[in-house]
Amino acid sequence: MTFTRKGLKKTPTGIYGLDQVTGGGLPHGRPTLVCGGPGCGKTLFAMEFLVRGAVQYGEPGVFITFEEKEEDLVENVASLDFDLKQLIARKKIAVDYVRVEKNEIEESGEYDLDGLFVRLDYALKKIKAKRVVLDTIETLFGGLSNVGILRAEIRRLFFWLKDRGITTIITGERGEGQLTRHGLEEYVSDCVILLDHRVDEQMSTRRLRIVKYRGSSHGTNEYPFLIDDDGISVIPISASTLDHKVSNARVSSGVPELDQMLDGRGFYRGSSVLLSGTPGMGKTSLAAAFSLVQCRAGKRCLFFTFEESPDQILRNMKSVGIDLQPEVRRGRLKFHASRPSLYGLEMHLSVMHKLIQRFKPDAVILDPINNLISIGTELDVKAMLMRLFDHLKRNLITGFFTSLSSVDEALGHTEAEISSLMDTWIVLRDREAGAHRNREIFIMKSRGMAHSSQSHSFTMSRRGLHINPGPAPSAHGGPPR
Repeated sequence: MTFTRKGLKKTPTGIYGLDQVTGGGLPHGRPTLVCGGPGCGKTLFAMEFLVRGAVQYGEPGVFITFEEKEEDLVENVASLDFDLKQLIARKKIAVDYVRVEKNEIEESGEYDLDGLFVRLDYALKKIKAKRVVLDTIETLFGGLSNVGILRAEIRRLFFWLKDRGITTIITGERGEGQLTRHGLEEYVSDCVILLDHRVDEQMSTRRLRIVKYRGSSHGTNEYPFLIDDDGISVIPISASTLDHKVSNARVSSGVPELDQMLDGRGFYRGSSVLLSGTPGMGKTSLAAAFSLVQCRAGKRCLFFTFEESPDQILRNMKSVGIDLQPEVRRGRLKFHASRPSLYGLEMHLSVMHKLIQRFKPDAVILDPINNLISIGTELDVKAMLMRLFDHLKRNLITGFFTSLSSVDEALGHTEAEISSLMDTWIVLRDREAGAHRNREIFIMKSRGMAHSSQSHSFTMSRRGLHINPGPAPSAHGGPPR
């Protein structure tokens, strides 16, 4: 299968997110160089290109390996749920291990790759292949030092594949101060993709960058990518244009009185909601109430928690009259709990994208976003959340985010940093009244609707969450009325 965009035919990779940032896939019938250091995922990337092509697009592929034998490849990719042995048996994929010994290579003007071309040609005809992978090119040329021969043979190899209209991936090891060890392949490849695996402050992140793509526009940023049981997924950067569609439909907050404060009908579907407040004010409880009302309306909700386990949330919410367990059993509510320190911001974003893609929720909750600051600066968190917001808005998914404010600063720096990205901002705070501390709730803003500008008393009990319809008693230093 090919796609044509502005005159250039493209072959879709089937790799989640990659076809988006490449504008449709890799150049059809041309070679693509995938380079990077050890452990960055080059071989898995190339193998997924072949597997997706065979399974999703009916395009058989040939994998020429100079380092690993067929049985080793079968075992290695089994962790990605790729049944390579079955695909080989069905002649959807052919694997050919080419043994290269440096001491058997003679450098002379007569040296050529004719033997490789013969084997490639046989494999291509055997399964009528449309895709080819050569992994890795350094092994093939490891014994050569004559730059002239090296350049000529690489060019001849690429032109040979081009003449046959085969979409090809060639993997190469990253060089010192250049893309590859020999510094030549990038000059004769139509598309160059750089993979990177870095560790920053003990946080591991994989990133992908399209270095060049002849004849096509493409994303130029570094994109985080994730390798998990489903293969590789690439997370695109924020949309460059604000052209997402909006909905006039409303969704309930889960608290009837809060809906009344929001023009009587709750949040806009697909909007972003920030709920901030000091500790113990009921942020998670309000998030749980929102998830429950969505599920009871037949919607699906994905709940990301960074502080409590799902069982702990389920137990604690029962104490305020919110029973989420039935919705979990029905499959409408799904929790994902992880410590922020498990991996970096980009990897958290990758995991979120992947789970959203799988579960297809109508609403997403993050509780709380402050914990992410422990693995990045406020600006880093803002950039990561902006990309998540864009993704949710493009898919009309309502986002509900909680944020912890310090006791001394009800409206903390985190809220100030991201508040401009939010459609609705609700603030919880406590107020001393004699020997008691009372909860108060007010709406800082809610775009596109009339909303209450008063502060209201907020209570939690076994009977649920309730907001006093009248204004909260005034107090020195209280929120604006």
